[in-house]
Amino acid sequence: MPEGAGRGSQRKLSNQAAKRPSSVSSLSSIVGRMALSERASRGSCTSVNTECSDSDRTASLSSSASSASLQDVHSSSSSLPYGAVPAYPSSPQRNGSDISLDLTPLSQLPAGANPATAASPPKLSRLERVALEIVETEQAYVRDLKSIVEDYLGCIIDCGDLPLKPEEVSTLFCNIEDIYEFNSELLEDLERSPHAAAIAECFIERSEAFDIYTLYCMNYPNSVAVLRDCMKNKSLVGFFQERQTTLCHSLPLETYLLKPVQRILKYHLLLQELAKHFDKSDPGYEMVEDAIITMTAVAWYINDMKRKQEHAVRLQEIESLLTNWTGPDLNGFGELVLEGSFRVQRVKKERAFFLFDKMLLIAKKRLELFIYSTHIFCCNLLLVETMKDPLCFKVSDQTIPKQQHIVQTKNQEEKRLWLHYLKKLIVENHLASLPQKARQVLGDNFCQSPQFDQDHLKKSSPRCNEYHRGRRQSEPPEFIYTPEKAKKSLPLLLEGNLSYHRGRRQSAPTKDFETAFHGESGENAS
Repeated sequence: MPEGAGRGSQRKLSNQAAKRPSSVSSLSSIVGRMALSERASRGSCTSVNTECSDSDRTASLSSSASSASLQDVHSSSSSLPYGAVPAYPSSPQRNGSDISLDLTPLSQLPAGANPATAASPPKLSRLERVALEIVETEQAYVRDLKSIVEDYLGCIIDCGDLPLKPEEVSTLFCNIEDIYEFNSELLEDLERSPHAAAIAECFIERSEAFDIYTLYCMNYPNSVAVLRDCMKNKSLVGFFQERQTTLCHSLPLETYLLKPVQRILKYHLLLQELAKHFDKSDPGYEMVEDAIITMTAVAWYINDMKRKQEHAVRLQEIESLLTNWTGPDLNGFGELVLEGSFRVQRVKKERAFFLFDKMLLIAKKRLELFIYSTHIFCCNLLLVETMKDPLCFKVSDQTIPKQQHIVQTKNQEEKRLWLHYLKKLIVENHLASLPQKARQVLGDNFCQSPQFDQDHLKKSSPRCNEYHRGRRQSEPPEFIYTPEKAKKSLPLLLEGNLSYHRGRRQSAPTKDFETAFHGESGENAS
């Protein structure tokens, strides 16, 4: 049972069946279950119903009493001779799942009552409709999970003779059984919730247990890859098509496997819609806000983990294709922020640019390979964004002034994107050397960014403090984006729309700014 499960964690089965085995993500569990199927009668999925070989499988977590009663009647009548009429009880026992129709004669209606509106349900408020939508969509989602677990996964294990290895089945379905069990319990809590605040409380109580979605979402690309490989096998194609037809599904299995990824990223949106129609003065409003924060954090964490995984995979691809690089592993320079191919002035062929958190790597392109050309540490990076060509910008290394690269982008949007992140990384890689007065000028909020690690930056980039400015130029011929100007123009560059306009002489503000950054050197000079 996953951690963080609140009320309703002990599930009550209507037919007292045994609990479902642990998640199919366990490879040993799949091997054992598939081996048992092979040693058994090798029953294939020949049932015309949506269930496959029910006698060989464990009971469903959501079997209903009504279906059980129908199966009892069917089993009792199956032993009768052909043409005989089975004897039914005169007054069958009614359970909670049976449909009851209470018909009231018109003569018994109250005086003045309208027969057309007497049986109409009360009109729901907007808040109640949103709460009902959360419950109903969860019911549909759990039904889809049940179909994946019982009608696909269970059938694959029961058949036993399909050309699928246990590790392929494990990768294809991952921990879908755990998710099905977890969301079945969550649905029970939601259905018992009397009001919107109680619905929000269900998500708060189970916040830690939603972590099971992280494994599934990160494995999803591998699951799709296995399924596409299965589509190359004719027998597996026939199996999946037969399953889809028997289940009357309009969509293939790949669409159903995507539903958990979509659902976990939608909870916070549903709760936000709930908060829009919730009176802020009501006592349950804070509970709804806490639920929004909780599920937003869950969605953000999963997205961040997926992004890091994709970047790690791409980084491995780049390292495998990069030649003539004698430096350390590229993952030591932080995450890959941007990459692109550009024409560079005085160079015949395009160059590949890879922007990391702490380095700009430039390489030549030769077919599918990248040949290392040069690199610039972000702590030494200079940027000139205003050129004669509106699509061009220039990057250079302040320790090697002659090493300059005039880059031509394909459009203005691409230029703005690269300028934004280049400026951002220039600032982030120079914050370690900011004196206290400069921090006051810039504001403490940006300097205390949680993504900034001063000690790590000093160790990994020892050359960040080796730059010394020469004679001050009051009116430079072009706008060079240096670390000093980055600190001065920080509020503008965070918006990504920094433009250079030459107006009156900037000697006085420049002097004040130099005093803030080089107070001690100014006093010695005087």
